[in-house]
Amino acid sequence: MITRDQLEEGTVALLAIIAPAALTAILLQTNSPQREYVFIYMAVVAVIAVIRGLWPALLAAAVSFLLVDYFFVPPMRTLTINDEQDLVNLAIFFGTAGVVGFLAGRRREAQIRAQGLAKELRNANAELVRLNRDQAAAAQAAVRLARTEQQVQLLQQAEQELRDLLATISHELRTPIGTILTDSTNMLRTQEMNTSVRYRIEGIASEARRLNRLLADMLNLARIESGALQLTLEPVQVADAIAAAAERLKRPAPDRTVEWDPKEAGVTVLADWDSLGQIFDNLLDNANRFAPPGTPIGVRVDQHDPGRVTIRVIDRGPGVPVPMRERLFNRFVKGPPTVGDGTGLGLAITRGLVEAHAGTIVLEDGEPGETTFRFTLPKS
Repeated sequence: MITRDQLEEGTVALLAIIAPAALTAILLQTNSPQREYVFIYMAVVAVIAVIRGLWPALLAAAVSFLLVDYFFVPPMRTLTINDEQDLVNLAIFFGTAGVVGFLAGRRREAQIRAQGLAKELRNANAELVRLNRDQAAAAQAAVRLARTEQQVQLLQQAEQELRDLLATISHELRTPIGTILTDSTNMLRTQEMNTSVRYRIEGIASEARRLNRLLADMLNLARIESGALQLTLEPVQVADAIAAAAERLKRPAPDRTVEWDPKEAGVTVLADWDSLGQIFDNLLDNANRFAPPGTPIGVRVDQHDPGRVTIRVIDRGPGVPVPMRERLFNRFVKGPPTVGDGTGLGLAITRGLVEAHAGTIVLEDGEPGETTFRFTLPKS
């Protein structure tokens, strides 16, 4: 007789197989650039990892790799590993499944334990109220409460272990990626290299940069969602943060202008300098990818709200379609595939960082032909 657990495991396994297969059926009907397909499959693997855990994600990663290799990697309709790109794809799939699945499992366990501990605390407090006139019963409840407090300490220790795990993952994965990127970049400086080899090495370097960016975004989001994000709050001049972010934008987009008023931005907020810089970087990068060439990005600072500073980042891009607005700040939500190569995590990370500063961020209904992101920070 099939048990309920066995039936559930079978359903999960079926989902891990059907989801990549359904995505393949859809992609075979489209004319999107095939170089983007691996990241679409990776998003499916990551979602399955977050929802169902590690082993379904690994199964989905294996199925996705086989489907990509069979349908989209030359020679078509064969299961072969011909070059370094296939190995990079394989590393991407199983790296995503392993990291996200492991972190999601740890997070789910911590949530279940936290819920159980919260329930025990409520029960212990209620019992203490009922038995406050009975010394013996109150003593027993006090013992249980002491045990619960001990479990809370263990949970705090587990959170610290999670922070240490994130640091380890960051080091262990960034090191080989950095080595691949450094070696491939150095090889490209070699003059005596035929066109075919150079093309393949350029592909390896490009994918390594993408993987490094995706890893950084996923680790940042994991820190935010697990409560492992540590902020050093101090008075920060908004003008300094805008100027630094505008200067950093000149590296990928030297022709893009950021318009802002230093006098208007001469206000101090209570913020973490690095996190505030990442908020501006993400919003300016998002605006740069969607704004037409030659148009400026505007940053406006409003001090009229007591205790708050309101900041708007404005571009003249195509705007956000109405169906996408409600899920704009969710993970892996991306614009048109022809615009940039974002990971789909930037706005989700931005929302987490703003909310960690006790602020809010929304897509504002601005003037026609403008896209406006508005966020708030506490005044110092």
